[in-house]
Amino acid sequence: MSIQLNSNTSEITKEVNEYNKDEINLSNRASQLIARIESIPFSRWHIKPRIIAGSATFFDAFDSLSLAFVLPVLIGLWKLNPGKIGILIGIGYLGQAIGAILFGWLAERFGRIYSAKWTVLLMSVMSIACIFAGSFNALLALRFIQGIGIGGEVPVAAAYINELSRAHGRGRFFMLYELIFPIGLMISAQLGTLIVPNLGWKWMFIIGGVGGIIILFLFFTLRESPRWLISKERFDEAERIIEEIEASTDKRQPVTINASNVVAKGDWKELFSPFYRRRTLIVWALWFSAYFVSNGLNNWLPSLYKTVYHLPLQQSLRAASISNVIQTVAVFACALLIDRIGRKRWATVAYLIAGFLLTTLWLSGAKSPTGVIYLGSTAYGAIGTITVLLYLYTPEIYPTRMRAIGTAFATAWLRLASAIAPTIVGFILGARGITSVFILFACVTVLGALLALRMIETREKMLEEIAP
Repeated sequence: MSIQLNSNTSEITKEVNEYNKDEINLSNRASQLIARIESIPFSRWHIKPRIIAGSATFFDAFDSLSLAFVLPVLIGLWKLNPGKIGILIGIGYLGQAIGAILFGWLAERFGRIYSAKWTVLLMSVMSIACIFAGSFNALLALRFIQGIGIGGEVPVAAAYINELSRAHGRGRFFMLYELIFPIGLMISAQLGTLIVPNLGWKWMFIIGGVGGIIILFLFFTLRESPRWLISKERFDEAERIIEEIEASTDKRQPVTINASNVVAKGDWKELFSPFYRRRTLIVWALWFSAYFVSNGLNNWLPSLYKTVYHLPLQQSLRAASISNVIQTVAVFACALLIDRIGRKRWATVAYLIAGFLLTTLWLSGAKSPTGVIYLGSTAYGAIGTITVLLYLYTPEIYPTRMRAIGTAFATAWLRLASAIAPTIVGFILGARGITSVFILFACVTVLGALLALRMIETREKMLEEIAP
């Protein structure tokens, strides 16, 4: 009996040793591959994924904002009241909240590129479908479905671009890519001022849909994220991609890292584990507060200029487009300075600047469109840098095993905020007037500044170091 027991114990010990040995080998292989990614400076290889993913993000922005520039026409065409306007704006963002979580889950399970292709297909096809909407209810349903695709694209693309980046200069590299989103908003605004009055509202949806379908075909030429492949223990596939990146430049910067958790299995419930719970709750609140103000302003400004200040249609659209120009300039400045100033400090100061400007509008009574154009647009520009910064910061604070789903859950809060804010603005505007809208936004920015003080600083740190 004793001999048999000893024999069984020996076999178990042998199996445990073999298992530990395999785990060590996996960890060593993962560490070596991650170190190779981190040792390669940004090169010509990185240009292609940044342009293609960025182009998809451009049309994401275009599709998101197109409704704002169509609404001044639809208000008269379909006799929409402020409550219905808010609901029509909000329904797309409700779809985006669902899409963010759905496609974030697909990105963790099947890959970043696989998920991104489906998001681009859905948002493009539904954009074209919107031209056939002949009533409020029809457009409401189509914008909801389109929102599912729009909501999934940006967080998945953000995780993908972040995983292609190295620690040194990651902020600038990523922010210059993400600059495409505000550029998309800016161009959408400029095109809206020309297309809607001259060609009709349906052309905004046609351009967004056709452009997205063209980008979809380019996605088939992109390589999967090597970090995601490593996390799935698909080392040979990851190594082939890393070899391609290495072949694009002779420069190397030696890096030594410990990637022991890279191949660990991910679970969305880990977002609420003791280590990540505080990060998760803070970043969710940051997304909600930033986009409550940003999309609350951006989606309503064209209609405010026309309905509250009674500006002509083309002048209303041109005035609204100024805010997107200011945001683009502000985000470009953020991209150049973010690795020097840091994520935490930039977000805190930007919230405070926006809050000061919005409070000034409230105190002045917002009596003229000129004050709204300059103060409101500048406040939007300041908040706009935070909305883009969060796409850099959020993927940084989670490990590869749950980076896409973590970012997706966080961006779901921006979608909910973007659905709630325009709806609330519609009802407050009708009941209390425009000044109440600006003080509401100002209060939210103060809350955002307090939250930003609780952020962790991620500047110039490797992803595996920030989130083990």
